[in-house]
Amino acid sequence: MAQTGFDNDKYIRIQSEHIKERIAQFDDKLYLELGGKLFDDYHASRVLPGFQPDSKLRMLQQICDQIEIVIVISAEDIVKNKMRADLGITYDEDVLRLKEAFESRGFYVGSVVVTHYSGQRSADAFRERLSRLGIRSYVHYLIDGYPHNVSLIASDEGFGKNDFVPTERPLVIVTAPGPGSGKMAVCLSQLYNEHKNGVRAGYAKFETFPVWNLPLKHPVNIAYEAATADLNDVNMIDPFHLEAYGTIAINYNRDVEIFPVLNALFEGIYGQSPYKSPTDMGVNMVGFCIDDDNVCSEASRQEIIRRYYDATNKFARGADNAFEVQKIQMLFNQAKITTDYRYVTVAARLKKEACGVPAAAIELADGTIITSKSSPLLGPSAALLINALKHLAGIDHSVKLLPQEMIEPIQLTKIEYLRSQNPRLHTDEVLIALSVLSQADERCKRALACLPQLDGCQLHTTVMLSEVDGKIFKKLGIGLTSDPVQKR
Repeated sequence: MAQTGFDNDKYIRIQSEHIKERIAQFDDKLYLELGGKLFDDYHASRVLPGFQPDSKLRMLQQICDQIEIVIVISAEDIVKNKMRADLGITYDEDVLRLKEAFESRGFYVGSVVVTHYSGQRSADAFRERLSRLGIRSYVHYLIDGYPHNVSLIASDEGFGKNDFVPTERPLVIVTAPGPGSGKMAVCLSQLYNEHKNGVRAGYAKFETFPVWNLPLKHPVNIAYEAATADLNDVNMIDPFHLEAYGTIAINYNRDVEIFPVLNALFEGIYGQSPYKSPTDMGVNMVGFCIDDDNVCSEASRQEIIRRYYDATNKFARGADNAFEVQKIQMLFNQAKITTDYRYVTVAARLKKEACGVPAAAIELADGTIITSKSSPLLGPSAALLINALKHLAGIDHSVKLLPQEMIEPIQLTKIEYLRSQNPRLHTDEVLIALSVLSQADERCKRALACLPQLDGCQLHTTVMLSEVDGKIFKKLGIGLTSDPVQKR
């Protein structure tokens, strides 16, 4: 079993308590801007082993009856048909997906806010669709000079022009399909209009990274910079916190840069600001739940390398992201690592050098390294999957789980009928073949039963993988990296 370094139960307990304390600081009305992912937070689970991908959702379920969710989408993103790269769906479709996902877990979704609205027809069509589905929607407008023209923003010609979003519960979570949707502006607009109605509502941010009470150059925080290298986020000591309290807290450049503006907006709304620093605005308790710093530090170093390979693979496919690659290379120096720090990378490359064809390697939970190479029948990923399962099931390496007479008809179908250029079997095809054979072959059945043991293992290939192989490894919970080399 993989080592854990994060106390998930403690996190769920103290994070929910801390949010309830923040609600009580205001008139039992808190607008909580949610940064990052509420569920499927795999970055957090990779750098904090023990953190469950749905931990934040489970934590909020502790106070579910106090929560109302508002989903935000920019009219400009609707017009552009902006896509979620990880899901392959547009932002407007994701609004509906998020609503269904929240409600299936017992949360109340009150409404949708369309921001940056200026009469866009596609935005109007989306609101009509929401109306037909029985979903309330509101619009917030573009404000000239936002966020710096404070006197206009905090006035009836600024936030005052926006639709006021009626909410029923003390904790309003404001979330969105992706960045740039206008979550913060929605929160601040609501504060202004709540104040006009005599309610002193509060605002807070719920972001997991960077972790404010870990050192600036801690591997967990460096891994966050690697994860946001495409945005050029930079972790930094919060100067406002240091000045106000004389203690070091870690934040990042965008929050530090915008804080003077936010402070002025708070003063314009309340008469005085409730916060002395951007760190004060956060409610993140992750740093108090790390119970093995060494485990989390090691996992974070692996994540930095993984992000580097993600970036170099995108570059090899034609993306204009040279800066992202260079940024992560700089982070290597801060973390005092190279790609050779990743054992499976070294093992896969040594295998390639020895056999002269594409190769792969996986590190199992007990530290065992299993390798594979490309063959006329199997690609390196498919071969590696079989080799690893045979090892875990105690099956001798010389045993052929997939007989050639079974593989060849599959290859014939791929080449002759499906017009594929690659006759080698992919990982999904190998698993289907093993599943068919498992009805009569006990060894195949034993091999398949070992699949859960691959969760958390690390893998490297010397060529970029097909989309199919990448998805299979992701579903199995395997940490994957690949050299930025196209298959030939």
